[in-house]
Amino acid sequence: MRGARSARQWGWRWRRNPLRRRDDVFEAWLLLFVWIAFGVGGTFAGLMTARAADESFSRLRDDRHAIHAVLVDSTRSGSSAARGADYDHVRATVRWTTPDGSSHTGRALVKAGHKAGSDVVIWMTAQGRLTTAPPSTGATAAAVGLLGVGAALALGGLGFAVGGFARWWLDRRRYGRLTREWERLGPQWGHKTS
Repeated sequence: MRGARSARQWGWRWRRNPLRRRDDVFEAWLLLFVWIAFGVGGTFAGLMTARAADESFSRLRDDRHAIHAVLVDSTRSGSSAARGADYDHVRATVRWTTPDGSSHTGRALVKAGHKAGSDVVIWMTAQGRLTTAPPSTGATAAAVGLLGVGAALALGGLGFAVGGFARWWLDRRRYGRLTREWERLGPQWGHKTS
């Protein structure tokens, strides 16, 4: 019994009612639109953002490849302030040979704790520039998920903000109408007290 009454009360703004105002119907449609935009639009934005991010990370992984190089200087475990992005990696001078046989030297991020002359793995772009290792599959999946959820929440937040502003504007309009009606009809009910 109680559940049926709640279902009827939920759609009261769409039912015929002598107290229903046009603003109430507009607000009901607005709220429905906001919830649909949050559910459908947020899901769509999240999926599209996640797809674009996944494609971007895939291109990044395809662009980078690992090659073997030789350490020019020894690397030792130093303070974390002197280390690179990862705590177990440091910047060091390395020498590598390209497929055409030419030798190159540069600074790359390598694992700490190796002696000079050790064989290390470095990462290069397709254009032959030194770079960092591409993100792992797990890190990529986490980033894609967070970006997708962030896009969905951003669109949902925008929808709720627009809906909240529209409801604030409707309330101001209703209060203004009520004030005008009270000023017109209030004096007919008797004298005002100071």
